[in-house]
Formats: sequence, C-alpha cells, structure tokens
Amino acid sequence: MSITESKYRGRKEYALVFSELITAAKYRGYVTYQEVAKLIGLPLQGNYMGSEIGHLLGEISEDEVSHGRPMLSVIVVNTTGTPGPGFFELARLLGKLDSTDKDKERTFWEHEKKSLYETWKVVLREKE
Repeated sequence: MSITESKYRGRKEYALVFSELITAAKYRGYVTYQEVAKLIGLPLQGNYMGSEIGHLLGEISEDEVSHGRPMLSVIVVNTTGTPGPGFFELARLLGKLDSTDKDKERTFWEHEKKSLYETWKVVLREKE
C-alpha cells in the first residue's frame, strides 16, 4: 500500500525529475526545488509549487525506498541548502526516521545523502 497517492507515477514529469535526481546523485550534487519546478513547468514559488513538488518527490522517494534504495529527494534543497520539512515528515512515514529532534533530522539527512551517493556513484572501469 502506498503512503503517497499516485498522481505522477507513469507520467513524463515523474520520469524527468527521476532522471534529473539520478544524474545529480551520480555526481554527488543537489537539485533545488526551483530547478524541479522549471523542469516540469510549475511556477517557481508559492504554495501550489511547493505542494506539487512535495507530492511528486514523495512518490519518487517512496518508490525508491520500496526498492531498497535511499530517498532520492534527499538531494532536493531549498535556498538555504537544506530539504524542506516535508522531506523529514515523509522519512518518518516511511519508517526511516523516528524523531522530530532537529539534530537527529540533520544526522539522518547526512547519512541518507551519503547512502544515496554511494548507491548511484559512477564506477570507472579499468581498461582490460
């Protein structure tokens, strides 16, 4: 059973954002909420933008966790360089975080990023 209702699964917006997040993860990068909004044609600010992006990122992260991988939305950040409160709420709903303590949230965020980067790192192959 899904925590996040399907709205974007199977749609191009899901695929576009998923692809962008994988690319960023491979190179240990970040993606801003505004970059996600531009990618899928949403306004660059406001409640509607935040709600839609939150929903889409929730679907993507829930799907990744169900496949045994870290939350892809861990690398989506706001203008202060951190995830929004919805990220931590989703982590609690997914059973990955059991606290509302800010220090524990920060520690979780750092650990989840490290796991994500390790999962998607580019491995260079040596010539045979």
